[in-house]
Amino acid sequence: MTPKVVRSSKFRHVFGTPVKADQCYDDIKVSQMTWDSNFCTVNPKFLAVVVDSSGGGAFMVLPLSKTGRVDKSVPVVCGHTAPVLDIEWCPHNDNIIASGSEDCTVMIWEIPDGGLIRPLTEPVVTLEGHSKRVGIVTWHPTASNVLLSAGCDNVVIIWNVGKGEPVITLDDIHTDIIYSAAWNYNGSLIVTSCKDKKVRIIDPRKGDVVVEKEKPHEGSRPVRAVFVSERKILTTGFSRMSERQVAVWDTKKFDEALTLQELDTSSGVLLPFFDPDTSIVYLCGKGDSSIRYFEITDEAPYLHYLSMFTSKESQRGMGYMPKRGLEVNKCEIARFYKLHERKCEPIVMTVPRKSDLFQEDLYPNTAGPDPAIDADEWFSGKNSQPILISLKDGFVQTKNKEFKVVRNVLESKTVARKSPSADSGLQSDSAVSSLIEEVKKLKARVESQEKRIAELEEKVGK
Repeated sequence: MTPKVVRSSKFRHVFGTPVKADQCYDDIKVSQMTWDSNFCTVNPKFLAVVVDSSGGGAFMVLPLSKTGRVDKSVPVVCGHTAPVLDIEWCPHNDNIIASGSEDCTVMIWEIPDGGLIRPLTEPVVTLEGHSKRVGIVTWHPTASNVLLSAGCDNVVIIWNVGKGEPVITLDDIHTDIIYSAAWNYNGSLIVTSCKDKKVRIIDPRKGDVVVEKEKPHEGSRPVRAVFVSERKILTTGFSRMSERQVAVWDTKKFDEALTLQELDTSSGVLLPFFDPDTSIVYLCGKGDSSIRYFEITDEAPYLHYLSMFTSKESQRGMGYMPKRGLEVNKCEIARFYKLHERKCEPIVMTVPRKSDLFQEDLYPNTAGPDPAIDADEWFSGKNSQPILISLKDGFVQTKNKEFKVVRNVLESKTVARKSPSADSGLQSDSAVSSLIEEVKKLKARVESQEKRIAELEEKVGK
């Protein structure tokens, strides 16, 4: 027998570890909606989870450090009038989050630095343009204030959030519900998958379909698609026999897959998370209890299975931490936030290394929080690669950026709406504190008066 040649890779022994129980977020009523989105988004400051709520849609925002049991009275973001279907943090401002809902709107919210101290009902801006529920929201990777939303009205809208208006509306490309939409690395193209069994690569500013593939997977269940390089995409879907599949495609030769692998017969949609720094793709199935991960290379077979993290409980959704939120001194290359029925559990992906020095081969320069171009430049046709940062000394949080929305109101003048500053937040907090003090004093006064009246009544009775 010839010995089997094992492919060498520094990621061959990557392993996943759930954190200790006290580092989880417990007692969260995770949304019971049957929508195939992540229901969870995370950044170096906050964790946001879509939760069940009566009389509308809501999601919870917790500072990352607020682990343990979540108080039942914790304030939530609750401005939507119907369930929230998708949420995503802005990559260029860790305090800004977008949400799409069944109420046909997209809302942009600003979260104060320490988290919420009261329910948030007023968004910074409401984006109205969809005629049916909005199931996908995703920010542009390099341009500030550019947001894509896709709805069950088969329409993709790209918004200039700073002006609160739709700039690009793609309403004649998709003939059915859009299952997924993702930007490429520099945000010049998008890839969408649709219920009409087509995957399309679209130049959104020209409104053109660059190339499309009919039936990348034979089955009728939802397909997901993401870019994994300039000319390669990865899709997940189902075979005709309902087996789950993953495939890699060359967009210049779209007729046949570079590789197509069958995984198992589970029914949950596979959500792909791609890390461009390590070329690892993680597949998390809705309703699964596992995360599979593969390395993508330029030579055949293009997709190399690395390993699988498994646990006992199934996942209702999954959040994926940006690279700048990881602990580089522990060789952590990815961190997931797995949603259970009643809690959120972080799972750490680690490359085993003996040295505790910074491992340059694991952490090439990665996308930082600063946008490379502004919205107007991007809409006018300019492209730019992400501005990269080194993680050698860890990521240091920068000062909170001010978020402005300039909206054209019915009058001819333009009103600039500033985000509430931290000062006004502090003033309102101190006002609340002084009110509480006043109430305490009044209560004490009433109690002493009642005591005095009781004594007088006693004397009169005698």
